[in-house]
Amino acid sequence: MNLGLKDKSVVVLASSKGLGFATALAYAQEGAKVMLASRSESELARAAEDIFKKTGQKASYRVCDVTSRDQLAELFKAAASENGAVDVLINNTGGPKAGGFEDQSDEDWEQAFELNLLSFIRAIREVLPGMKEKGSGRIINIASSSIKEPVEGLILSNTFRTGVVGMAKSLSKEYSKDGILINTVGPGRIATERVDHLDRLRGEKTGKSSEEVKAQYEELIPAGR
Repeated sequence: MNLGLKDKSVVVLASSKGLGFATALAYAQEGAKVMLASRSESELARAAEDIFKKTGQKASYRVCDVTSRDQLAELFKAAASENGAVDVLINNTGGPKAGGFEDQSDEDWEQAFELNLLSFIRAIREVLPGMKEKGSGRIINIASSSIKEPVEGLILSNTFRTGVVGMAKSLSKEYSKDGILINTVGPGRIATERVDHLDRLRGEKTGKSSEEVKAQYEELIPAGR
């Protein structure tokens, strides 16, 4: 099935591994011009090589800490220069520090805000002018199932992922007239390094192995996996 993505300029944040990489790979398989971004150059190079081997498409990449306004600006400048004005933005980041309310300091809250909400705001700000000029654009925010139901022990994620939804709904009404569609995805448990990390933390608190924690969650999933 042709999704009409050939030669579209796509930026995927936090795309050297996990959901970000899988998303970038899917776009490359459709012939899109993909720009990868993460904090690790070695992981980006490995991801780009993997995409080329699987699709024959060359993916560009730039090292970018999404909490840095300057680095984000440079990333989108490079994407426009190499692949043309951005058609699709995939907002994505790693998760913030786990823990309950009393585990978090002011600094933890500030860091989570910059990582999981302000970075999305800044990235959207970068692509809006070009999308408005084209009269089209797609912005997809990768959040969490916590946007529907809070996840125990993830107060920071629960707070700021929900903030992403409020922002996206507001912007979708504001910019739909310009042909720009903005949506938020709330994935549940997917086998990524982040989920493995959370399982280990939960295991440490409950005296169980991460494998036991994983098995407990799998029992709650109809497919059992």
